[in-house]
Amino acid sequence: MNYPTLDSRTGGLTNPPLPTPHSRTSVFSAERLLFNPTTPEPDAIPAIFAFPNEYTVGITSLGYQVVWATLAMRADVDVRRLFTDISEPLPRQPELVGFSCSWELDYVNILSLLESLSIPIHASDRTDSDPLVFGGGPVLTANPEPFAEFFDVILLGDGENLLGDFISAYKQVRTADRKTKLHHLAQIPGIYIPSLYEVTYEDPTGCIQSIQPIAPDIPHQIEKQTYRGNTLSASTVVTEKAAWENIFMVEVVRSCPEMCRFCLASYLTLPFRTASLAGSLIPAIERGLTVTNRIGLLGASVTQHPEFNDLLAYLSQPKYDDVRLSIASVRTNTVTVELAKTLAKRDTRSLTIAVESGSERLRQIINKKLHNDEIVQAAVNAKAGGLSSLKLYGMVGIPGEEPEDLEETVRMMRSLKKAAPGLRLSFGCSTFVPKAHTPFQWYGVNPQAEKRLQYLQKHLKPQGIDFRPESYNWSVIQALISRGDRRLSRLLELTRNYGDSLGSYRRAFKELRGQIPDLEFYVFRDWSHEQVLPWSHLQAPLSQATLLKHLAVSGSSK
Repeated sequence: MNYPTLDSRTGGLTNPPLPTPHSRTSVFSAERLLFNPTTPEPDAIPAIFAFPNEYTVGITSLGYQVVWATLAMRADVDVRRLFTDISEPLPRQPELVGFSCSWELDYVNILSLLESLSIPIHASDRTDSDPLVFGGGPVLTANPEPFAEFFDVILLGDGENLLGDFISAYKQVRTADRKTKLHHLAQIPGIYIPSLYEVTYEDPTGCIQSIQPIAPDIPHQIEKQTYRGNTLSASTVVTEKAAWENIFMVEVVRSCPEMCRFCLASYLTLPFRTASLAGSLIPAIERGLTVTNRIGLLGASVTQHPEFNDLLAYLSQPKYDDVRLSIASVRTNTVTVELAKTLAKRDTRSLTIAVESGSERLRQIINKKLHNDEIVQAAVNAKAGGLSSLKLYGMVGIPGEEPEDLEETVRMMRSLKKAAPGLRLSFGCSTFVPKAHTPFQWYGVNPQAEKRLQYLQKHLKPQGIDFRPESYNWSVIQALISRGDRRLSRLLELTRNYGDSLGSYRRAFKELRGQIPDLEFYVFRDWSHEQVLPWSHLQAPLSQATLLKHLAVSGSSK
């Protein structure tokens, strides 16, 4: 179940405390709902919908909000919310327990929450008296295999239609045994039942040999479901307790037309869709303004909405002078003086753009259709419009990257400082992590990436540029999970038991030596185009053959 998000990662509790009535009352009473929950029918399905992190993080997830509200508006479902630090009163015998998964490393909290509910963490250990455990979200839609042992049901794709199909199908077999339920659900497009697929390997530490359904009536491939409407999602609850305080979020676009070769947000959610201005965006914003004056416009490329200028003009009306406006990362060449003026007037001080690199050669490899003069102009326009700072996102370790490309990045940042003196510049930089269903899924992490982050830090900080590198070591762990197969479930359990630290992963790999592939295999190795990928049985918007064509066009060496 995929939706955009403004979530920022924070550490969750690995051993959630029991919620107290006082904390529960104070948190949930602060919520302002923008939908009308339905009173459940007497025989409604008792369900728990969980977010594997603290309330303040989970309630900021637009995807979590929308799915919860969708269930809460059904009379045939009695849904209660669960976070690592608080919950609504939970049913004693839930039939469905769901998780919205936005970050790979939150798997620890999923296991802890299952244990707190006295549910076996392995799907294979659950009986007819246990609920069905389902999950959705970008992490599970991209590659659910490292977590496959923990879930009975995984929902692949957009939730608008898929969620209703899931509930309807479940109701048809509600009183049946677990095996019958799972076989029935497996027939529904977009519903993946991991236990009904057998994975074989060339050897315990080698590549996957095959992924096959265990019965003739189980589909060989499960296709991600795509919602194609022009009414996109918007907040269903606003609260001061959220990480993004009192914000009403509205989805302006879904996916991204740029299709940078590494970008999961673009490739996994294709095609690019836009919300109707008159039919969706303006009514949603008006609804949000009844409870808050803070609006967040979401999407991977918000300013590429065909009617974005009209939306901007609408929000520039004098009657909205007290509205605080936030916009997700925008395409660099759409940063105009008018945009900057509107944002500055609406209490926004900075703008975020993704440039990836200062090297035009490298941007051509990744399909980033952007020239350095456009980046400079964006900085000039931001300052001219009254913004005080510009945040840039970059990346090191991109396939095809050379040391000269880092020098180009340093030169670009210097040119920005010269062109827009007084504008505060920050450069957030991550390490390339291969993601499933993208053309760069076959590449491994560049082991030189850590040194390249250090190079940028050494050369940017003396220039007065705020350099913010993401942890290289945790990027390695993210790559491990992003590219992992089912054998990783044993490692993830051990890691959690050892304390969920970087050292825990090393200790777990050491203990499992000879039983699963090593870190080099999952993270750093370039994979063959012919090998079976962990997600080969899961069909995303583009086929493997099409991804290979995009990879060839990129011109990166392989």
